[in-house]
Amino acid sequence: MTLMTKFMGAAAAMALSAGTALAEPALIYDLGGKFDKSFNEAAHNGAQRWLDETGLTYREIELQSEAQREQALRRFAEAGANPVITMGFAMADPLSSVAPDYPDTNFVAIDVTWLDIPNIRQIGFAEHEGSYLVGMLAAMASESNTVGFIGGMDIPLIRHFGCGYAQGVKAVKPDATVIANMTGTTPAAWNDPVKGSELTKAQISQGADVVYAAAGGTGVGVLQTAADEGILSIGVDSNQNYLHPGKVLTSMLKRVDVAVYDALAAGDELETGVFTLGLAEEGVGYALDENNQPLISDEMKAAVDDARQKIIDGELEVVSYYANDSCPALDF
Repeated sequence: MTLMTKFMGAAAAMALSAGTALAEPALIYDLGGKFDKSFNEAAHNGAQRWLDETGLTYREIELQSEAQREQALRRFAEAGANPVITMGFAMADPLSSVAPDYPDTNFVAIDVTWLDIPNIRQIGFAEHEGSYLVGMLAAMASESNTVGFIGGMDIPLIRHFGCGYAQGVKAVKPDATVIANMTGTTPAAWNDPVKGSELTKAQISQGADVVYAAAGGTGVGVLQTAADEGILSIGVDSNQNYLHPGKVLTSMLKRVDVAVYDALAAGDELETGVFTLGLAEEGVGYALDENNQPLISDEMKAAVDDARQKIIDGELEVVSYYANDSCPALDF
């Protein structure tokens, strides 16, 4: 069994600091909880796979506030956890403060790729490549010629998702309309299914009949409302097809589970540095299973798989939002 600790003020902080040195690695989930059915849950699934295969244990914590980021990092490192795996771009600043103080501890940063610190394994994903593929599927499934994108917190990472999606849509239907909304500008945007539902209804009123959610726990509200209103949705990060069988067109897979599993499996051989996982590395993709198979025709699958191979081979370039802080196919 894993030990899941939530910081609840000074008492919880004392509980961590009072423990003996940890032999286990540690996993710090981002805000939204480990069972968000998306980003955090993918990390949990990767860690559980490692646990099931090895019988070893790990420590974990679900953050409850921004203030706990550095506290959790420092407590785990001080207690001897190695590696300490962190989730989300917001861990960059806390890692910058903590990692240099513990040079013998390896840290793993998911969605952070810009730190110049030697004892961190930094892992990014080519989300725009996977989003391009689901954008193609959205365009092929749409009957109204209008599709939607609902992001979580308005940051470049989420615009990166939306940019790839819009390019995929336009590749199939150049005259299609892509409606884009962000849930908010604070971390609360990752866990607001009510707002996700409201945005979905607003996009439906503008004609959208397929909506892609890249919004963490907020996306649960998007998928639920899409199913209730009789349109299709697209999940993200984890395979969310099962949430509403026959109503979720596909899910853009971001293999956080693989990144976490590989980091745990590496043990003392963990390689630090910056790594990007795209289609070629099977770090992103789209989900096809019994829950959505009736929605994806052979022609749709063939078209998307052809594009996937062309992207891998360098014959097709999906423009990254990061390239110039703008998107050629979508005006955010």
